Amino acid sequence: MTDAAGSDFSRYWQHTLDELARYPAKPEVTLLPMRCADYATMYGVRLTSYGAYRLYAYLSVPQGAGPFPAIYFPPKYQSVLEPIPQGAANFLRSRFVTFALAGRGQRLSDQPFSAGFPGLLTERIDDAGAYIFRGIAADCARGLEYLLTRPEVDAERVVAIGNDMALITAALYDGATHVVCQPGLFVDTMAAAARTDDYPLEEINDYINLYPDREDAVRDTLSYFELGEFAPSVDAAALLMVGASGSLLDAAALSAVSGALGGAVEVYESQSSSYKDGMYQERWLAERFGYDAPILPEHWQ
Repeated sequence: MTDAAGSDFSRYWQHTLDELARYPAKPEVTLLPMRCADYATMYGVRLTSYGAYRLYAYLSVPQGAGPFPAIYFPPKYQSVLEPIPQGAANFLRSRFVTFALAGRGQRLSDQPFSAGFPGLLTERIDDAGAYIFRGIAADCARGLEYLLTRPEVDAERVVAIGNDMALITAALYDGATHVVCQPGLFVDTMAAAARTDDYPLEEINDYINLYPDREDAVRDTLSYFELGEFAPSVDAAALLMVGASGSLLDAAALSAVSGALGGAVEVYESQSSSYKDGMYQERWLAERFGYDAPILPEHWQ
């Protein structure tokens, strides 16, 4: 981490990474014939993470001579693990190595802990050392670490795509050359939660209403997950997907994040259209990875 040496934030995350390093990944890779195609081969991968927790991931490798650019999908805030995001073109797998990781608690990584949705965001949130997202962040780092060991991957073209965890991954572990982040969890979380009744942030409100005496402990825990604190450690080229003007997480709300990112950053304001937003993201990625055109889902063409 690149924040002030010796700060609590730095010590917290350095200790997390030191603990992660105590556990070798011990990957187990299994061919998944039912998910293979004539243009890509799919594998199931099991990895050991922080606390000796075993994780599951989907790895897809294009047919042909590599190395290939890679897309890393850190865990989403949902129970189900998808090989690629729902609605994305499966033919992405012909161009990119794709790696989708289930963090602890998500399905296929749910032994011995099975996450609740809603509920995961506040799992052990009153104890910064035991907060579930500390382990999930370590899982994300372990996933990127493993992906970069694959000989099929072009290490000069690796993008992490997702929510807050994509940016946190890029901050904690060197190797992502690009990052696409649509924050939704860890931007001034307490204040943001107070302004909405939408999940998942409503989980914070529910928790404080149930345990009002724990509010200070929750605030302390969340201080270690503030995206603005991670941003200076991200030197990857970044696409920051922000909400429409006036929304909870618009460009103004995310200015502390965009202004602190260590690499080139582009801020894109959502058009409230999965088609328009998705099209912009795919074109951004194709341009930066040297392709004339993106691979798009059939229903976008």
